[in-house]
Amino acid sequence: MTEPLLDPDSSREYLRDWKGRVDRAAAATQAMADRLGDLRISAVDGNGLVEVTIDSSGMLIDVTFTERIQRVAPDVVSRAVLTALGRARRKAAELSRQIIDETMGPDSTAGRVIGQRIEQQLGGARDE
Repeated sequence: MTEPLLDPDSSREYLRDWKGRVDRAAAATQAMADRLGDLRISAVDGNGLVEVTIDSSGMLIDVTFTERIQRVAPDVVSRAVLTALGRARRKAAELSRQIIDETMGPDSTAGRVIGQRIEQQLGGARDE
C-alpha cells in the first residue's frame, strides 16, 4: 500500500520543516567544527618533567621542559614526553566527545561517527 500524496499546503509545510532540520544540523556541525578547531589541551607527565600542548587532532603544538630534566637520563625525559602526550590525547578525546555531544546531541549518528574517528586518531598514545 502506498502513502497518499500530500496536498500543496502540506507539501510546503513538510519542505519547510525539512529545511529547518537541515539548517539546524548544518549550524550544529559548524559550531562543533569551530569548537574543535579552537581546542588546545595541555598535560604534564607524572614526574613534572615536561608539559605538552596539542590541538584537537593530537598535533603537538608546544613542549615545555622543567629544570628537573637536568637531573634525569635522556631516556627518562623521552618517556616523560610520551606520557604527557598520551595524557593530553586522552583528555582531547574526552573533551572532543563532550563538544560533539553538546553541539550535535548524544544521539546523533553523525556525531557518533565523528567521535569514533577522533578517538581512533587520538588513541595512539599510552600512559606509562
